Amino acid sequence: MNWDDLRVLVEIGRAGSIAGAARRLKLDQTTVARRLRALEDRLGVRVFGRGASGRWQPTAVGLRVLERAARVEEDVAGLLRVADAAHPEIAGSVRITSVGSILAHWITPRLPALLDRHPGLAVELVASNDNLSVSRREADIAIRLARPEHGDFLIRKLADVGFAVYAPAAGTPPDAWVCYDDDLAHTPEMRWLAPHLATGRVRLRSNEVDCLVRAVAAGIGQAVLPCFIADPNPALQRQRAPAPAVTRELWLLIHPDARQQPRVVAVADWLAAQFADNRGAFLGQP
Repeated sequence: MNWDDLRVLVEIGRAGSIAGAARRLKLDQTTVARRLRALEDRLGVRVFGRGASGRWQPTAVGLRVLERAARVEEDVAGLLRVADAAHPEIAGSVRITSVGSILAHWITPRLPALLDRHPGLAVELVASNDNLSVSRREADIAIRLARPEHGDFLIRKLADVGFAVYAPAAGTPPDAWVCYDDDLAHTPEMRWLAPHLATGRVRLRSNEVDCLVRAVAAGIGQAVLPCFIADPNPALQRQRAPAPAVTRELWLLIHPDARQQPRVVAVADWLAAQFADNRGAFLGQP
C-alpha cells in the first residue's frame, strides 16, 4: 500500500474536508478525492462519510484505519530522522514553528549570525497558533508558550515572557481596550484582562499581536502586550505597575531522535543561547 495514499486519509481526517487536505498536501482537490476513492475501493470499506455539517467524518471502521495510519506516519517520520542522522554536516533545512510575534520580532532579526556561521543551513519559519506536530515532522523545532502536558519530546525552558498593559506614549491613555478575539480568550493574558473588560469597552479585536500594537500606537485603546515587543516601541508606554501583569513560560521542543541530527541540535542550541542572553528583556524587567 502506498504511503502517499495513506497520507491522504490522515490529512482528510485532520482537516475534515477534501479542500483542507489538498492545501496541506499541496495537491489539487480532484487528485485528493480520486486517491480517497481508490483507497476505499482497495480496502473495501468506506473510511469517511459526510456529516450533517458537510464535514468529512470517519466511519467506525475509518476511525480504526486512521489510528493505524497515524502510527505509520510517525514511523515514516522516524525513519527519515534516522536517515538524516547519517549526515554529520550542519546543512539542510530546519523548520521552526512558533507564534508569529516571536518569529518576526525576535528570531528573524537574529538569524543572519546563525546563517553566517553555518552557510549550508536553511531555516523555515512557520508562524502558527496551532500546535504543529514535532513527531510527524510538521516542524523540527517547536517553541510554545506553555509546557506540553504529554508527548514524547525533549523539552527545554527558554524564558519567562512578561505581558503588561500599554497605552500610546503621546497624550492621555484611552479609556477603551484592544484585545485578542474569542479564539484566544483562553490565554492567560486574556483571562487577566477579562475583569477589566467587564467594566470597560472594547474598540478592536484581532488574533494578531502586530495589529494590537499598531492599534495602541494609533490611540484606539490600551492592550496587554508582550514586553519584549512593546518595551522597545517608542510609540507605546507601559501603564500601571512596573512589573509584568502576566508571565508565561516559553518552551523549546524537539523529537528525541533529533539528538542525532546535527543541524537540528545546532539550531536548538543557538536558540537557547539567544533566549538565555536576553532573559530580562523577555520578562519585561524594568
